[in-house]
Amino acid sequence: MLDASSSPTLTDCTFTENSATYGGGMYNENSSSPTLTNCTFTNNSANLGGGMYNDGSSPTLTNCTFTSNSATYGGGMDNYISSNPTLTNCTFTDNLANYRGGGMRNNSSSSPTLTNCTFESNAASVGGGMFNDSSSPTLNDCTFTNNWVSQNGAGMFNDSSSPTLNDRTFTDNLANDGGGR
Repeated sequence: MLDASSSPTLTDCTFTENSATYGGGMYNENSSSPTLTNCTFTNNSANLGGGMYNDGSSPTLTNCTFTSNSATYGGGMDNYISSNPTLTNCTFTDNLANYRGGGMRNNSSSSPTLTNCTFESNAASVGGGMFNDSSSPTLNDCTFTNNWVSQNGAGMFNDSSSPTLNDRTFTDNLANDGGGR
């Protein structure tokens, strides 16, 4: 689904086994602000954002799941150029990025706000749960468990980034260098 300069509302939707260059399940660009509730992204693949790709967009997601999606960057979700999504009660599980951000990648001044979100068993070369590059996400009551990387930052990796972390948990994340964060 391509969402350009619009703001649809989606409830109880499933995005499964889709493939694209950008956003295997959903691609939001040009100030799009869709609202998604109880939506599932499973087994989608892309170069950027296996489940969802946001380019200058700020969707609102509540009770959504990203499971077994894959991408070169941002296995579950990739946020690019000032994308500021708001996620509440969302889960990222078993997503894979070949390089950065197994669960989520935030890049180029993208600063999502996440509340009560879980990143579990995601994998990447760098940033198994989350990869932040020149971005400052805010995480409230979020959990990072059993994420894995072949290089650095199994739970979270930050490059020129200043995330705000409130009441967070990092448990059993595995990396060659810097397991939790």
